[in-house]
Amino acid sequence: MTALPLPSPRKLGLVIDLDTCVGCHACAVACKEWNEQGAFGPLPDQDPYGAEPLGVWFNRVHTYEVAAGNPLPPPTPARAIAPAASAAAAAPAQGMTVHFPRSCLHCEDAACVTVCPTGASYKRASDGIVLVDEDKCIGCKLCAWACPYGAREYSEVRGVMQKCTLCVDRIYNESLDPADRQPACVLACPTRARHFGDLGDPGSEVSRLVAAREGYAPLPELGYRPVNRYLPPRPRRDGAAAADPAAERFDASRLPPLLRWADRLLSR
Repeated sequence: MTALPLPSPRKLGLVIDLDTCVGCHACAVACKEWNEQGAFGPLPDQDPYGAEPLGVWFNRVHTYEVAAGNPLPPPTPARAIAPAASAAAAAPAQGMTVHFPRSCLHCEDAACVTVCPTGASYKRASDGIVLVDEDKCIGCKLCAWACPYGAREYSEVRGVMQKCTLCVDRIYNESLDPADRQPACVLACPTRARHFGDLGDPGSEVSRLVAAREGYAPLPELGYRPVNRYLPPRPRRDGAAAADPAAERFDASRLPPLLRWADRLLSR
């Protein structure tokens, strides 16, 4: 079995904002595009346009409809892991949609590493990233069974296990502009719902964001200590304030003189 390295002070990972994720799948597509031809590709597909498509995706996005009064998140299907009980579990006053991106969480106590019989799954001591050495992988799937987050992707075509690498071949690529040395999923997100950085540094931007928004890791009770964090959805308006039309009536007298003049002119 594979041993874990000593804990590293540097813990690279993702912070995903469930409040601003719109479920557009741009992260999944960008990830697929980068890794398809990168150092950890290809990411093969089988019958992609058929009735039962099968393929390797390092990022997947699940969408849940949460009824009014129900805690966040709703019950999840097998292998689709949504946030555990936390600050995100407050019951919304009205129904809402939650999009939950899922990929490897690069756990500090990664069970996928310790069950690997060949050393193919390993955790880097320098930055905490969990990777797979495909030259050593025998496709036994023990790591997939050990991962409670369903983050392992088995390639039926290649007979090996694949997974999110945090774009390690990109974030350390000195031929790229420093602004581009981020995971492809982070750069592609149109709503800036994904953030990347050192979660081992309390002063980093991502650590401050987690502290401010009470970010959490899913299934903390299992003890795997994921590095990635999720920011809970903010409460939505319940519509009570709009019940009285007078409460939202426009009062032109409160505008500055120039805008009052423009309002009179446009209202003729």
